[in-house]
Amino acid sequence: MRSMTGYGRARQTLHDRDITVELRSVNHRYLDVNVKAPRIYGFLDEAAKSAIGKLIARGKVDVFITIDSSAAGDVKISLNHKILESYLDALHEMRDQYNLADDLSVMRLARLPDVFTSEKQEADADELTQDVLEVLAAASTDFCSMREREGVKLKEDILSRGQTILKLVSEVEERSPKAVEEYRAKLTARMNEVLSDTTIEPQRILAEAAVYADRTAVDEETVRLRSHMHQMEIMAAEEKPIGRKLDFLVQEMNREANTIGSKANDIELAKIVVEIKSEIEKIREQIQNIE
Repeated sequence: MRSMTGYGRARQTLHDRDITVELRSVNHRYLDVNVKAPRIYGFLDEAAKSAIGKLIARGKVDVFITIDSSAAGDVKISLNHKILESYLDALHEMRDQYNLADDLSVMRLARLPDVFTSEKQEADADELTQDVLEVLAAASTDFCSMREREGVKLKEDILSRGQTILKLVSEVEERSPKAVEEYRAKLTARMNEVLSDTTIEPQRILAEAAVYADRTAVDEETVRLRSHMHQMEIMAAEEKPIGRKLDFLVQEMNREANTIGSKANDIELAKIVVEIKSEIEKIREQIQNIE
């Protein structure tokens, strides 16, 4: 079981490029990967998304990529021959016309405007992509570890609440027959009060109590609730994304609890059902962050 919340960061220098990759994720219904890299490296988007897709199944993931290639020789300096030749022609004319000393030097010419042009070379896309994926893999180590640690906490909390629900279900099963017996006793007392001068046939009381017991029986619901809790424990032990399946299972658990509540014509049972629904809701909230 893994949480959808995670963070990881890695920085490496590969092929004279300083590369940093930062991963952040929060819960989301599906997998949503957003890659943020310099515009000139747009070709990295698909590769990064594909790599993330192999790591996780659900969550909103932001991938921040920064690349400092100033030391990688990606900038090419060229001599602007036409500009230089124009400068030389003008300087020679000035020398000859005014009888000046010919003190031209390379360094003096290099200081003249626009003698050189700088051109940013295109980075090797395949090489850079592999380098970025290597740094991303390093960042994903902490990223996945955090998601797993959070997942352990979520699992412990969910299973603990599951045990609480099972105890409450036992209370429902114990209370339900008592509620029927109390109803029978109240019905007998009420009929004796109303029909004080008339002999009441015990069979009528038993028949009425039987109808009440059948109408308020929750055996099927408690059995299904126990089955759902057992299924949740099995899912929690699986080594694959289970968030969506757990979400569906919790809906079924809530449906059974609602049915018990609608049948429970008893204050004590109603209180227990409220506690069961409260625990189920807390589980549902936790599941929203499970991958």
